[in-house]
Amino acid sequence: MLSAAVLTVSDRSASGIREDTAGPIAVAALREAGFACDDAVVTPDGADAVERALRGMLDSGIRLIVTSGGTGVAPRDETPEGTARVIERMLPGIAEELRRAGATVKPAALLTRGLAGVAGRCLIVNLPGSPKAVVEGMPIVLSVAAHVLDQLDGEDHR
Repeated sequence: MLSAAVLTVSDRSASGIREDTAGPIAVAALREAGFACDDAVVTPDGADAVERALRGMLDSGIRLIVTSGGTGVAPRDETPEGTARVIERMLPGIAEELRRAGATVKPAALLTRGLAGVAGRCLIVNLPGSPKAVVEGMPIVLSVAAHVLDQLDGEDHR
């Protein structure tokens, strides 16, 4: 069973002001897809916090990391910046498809700056922080995750 993790990026959730409602949606989707996935980890906004959390997950051997939150244009939305410090090879098509599909529902999805890429043998994908965006984005992530992970393991194309 492949391992996955969810990282919720939110100052308010990290400080206990607001419950994390998006992270559990991603966790449920990963578990339903057959991934071993603990409950979401919450970290405050900021590139340093995101980088630190991602590196810790990578060090534990996680194969798929989905982040939720911090992808917008607000001053503390630095999830893409922290993620970029960790990703070794970008997979822009995943992020482009998440934006394209999201924009068909809500044009503001075009403002998300989320990234996707690989670090070692791990796929990392940034999703926006709204529960609705996570519900809409997880099928896209899951539609390519197994193939990406197979490729990282040296397997042939499916």
